[in-house]
Amino acid sequence: MSAQAQAAPVVTRFAPSPTGALHIGGARTALFNWLFARGRGGKFLLRIEDTDRARSLPENTEKILDGLRWLGIDWDGEPISQFARVARHAEVARAMLADGRAYKCFATTDEIEAFREAARAQGRSTLYRSPWRDVPAADHPDLPYAIRIKAPRDGQTTIRDAVQGEVTLGNDQLDDMVLLRSDGTPVYMLAVVVDDHDMGVTHIIRGDDHLTNAFRQKMIYEAMGWPIPVMAHIPLIFGPDGKKLSKRHGATAAAEYRAMGYPAAGMRNYLTRLGWSHGDAEFFTDAQARDWFDLEGIGRAPARLDFKKLVNICGQHMAAASDAALLQEIESYLAATDAPALTPAQRDAMSRGMYCLKERSKTFPELIEKAHFLLTSRPILPDEGSAAQIDDVSRGILRELTPQLRNASWDRETLEREVAAVAEANGTKLGKLAGPLRTALSGRSVSPSVFDMMLILGRSETVARLEDMSE
Repeated sequence: MSAQAQAAPVVTRFAPSPTGALHIGGARTALFNWLFARGRGGKFLLRIEDTDRARSLPENTEKILDGLRWLGIDWDGEPISQFARVARHAEVARAMLADGRAYKCFATTDEIEAFREAARAQGRSTLYRSPWRDVPAADHPDLPYAIRIKAPRDGQTTIRDAVQGEVTLGNDQLDDMVLLRSDGTPVYMLAVVVDDHDMGVTHIIRGDDHLTNAFRQKMIYEAMGWPIPVMAHIPLIFGPDGKKLSKRHGATAAAEYRAMGYPAAGMRNYLTRLGWSHGDAEFFTDAQARDWFDLEGIGRAPARLDFKKLVNICGQHMAAASDAALLQEIESYLAATDAPALTPAQRDAMSRGMYCLKERSKTFPELIEKAHFLLTSRPILPDEGSAAQIDDVSRGILRELTPQLRNASWDRETLEREVAAVAEANGTKLGKLAGPLRTALSGRSVSPSVFDMMLILGRSETVARLEDMSE
């Protein structure tokens, strides 16, 4: 860790490529960077690595930004386009050329490929050693050329990584990497380093699939005399079977989790805990995550996605959320999935009933299903699971109960007493009467308690529904 990096205010970045949607692994990387910066009063920057013009689509950029917004990850300033900085990348390559840290290579693509084919055939290393490295400028031909960095030829390069520890590579495994192609375009490795330096990035937190890149990028930092940021290469996310996460394991894009109705707070908590720990804490708030998050808590082993843990954490966050915040997020979920919006009357009813709807709900679809009794209208049509609760006997009991409820005080204690009295008068228990009541009020076999539904629906609607079902 350089002294400059320690002294500087923390600046982290997330640098997605807009060639696809925001992957859940990328979302976790963004979250780690965001937490580290926000917990230290630093900046979290966003860079869109859009130099692959054929595959970088504006709609993918918007999907990435939308995914970050859904997760509640905000960034400082405007997102930076890497492609817009091509001239600056080329400028740095030419500065290294002028300083003798890089050289002109006139080897053609065909010549390099021929060398590699021969090397493969002979079982030799395919690492290309350009014959132009030490050729004087006076002997250069008037031909197109690439600019290559002068890599060290002997010794070792060590990366002091905040997660992986010290990682060393023999310099005989480093090639004279191309910085600027013969058509004048910079390579990705150069662009990343120049952008990170110019953005003032102090800590690079990224997937450990970039660890090998770090050795090549370090050459550029050293050639330019730039301070090297603190590097932290985090393990990738694996599926439950211990293999690299892919579509065979289920959802891999952040948007898919949003569409499945997982609350953002639960996702943040779960993704933060996926590969990082703070003691035994499993459930924590955003404020706690910002205060606690550090690089030392990140493990070296790949984290395994566990959907049961995700669902459990999401359920805890839904139970802990304020009713107003939860209702707002439900409305955002409905809009994001092109579902009908709540009417003012439904919104008011959901607001009154949220205290019991969120209990034991793990996702928004579960909660909305529990709220069916509020979102539907008379006549209530029982689903297959609840229709069996209604027969001639239960209809008779409901008819007997209805007049008792018309004049009862509308509070839980009174309602429980009136229902229990009617059940006892008919030689049954309160629990046995709950099924027909639930069917009459909601048409579902799963719902909040019948007394919660009565209180939320009110006297008039409750009586009307019981009358409908007892006819």
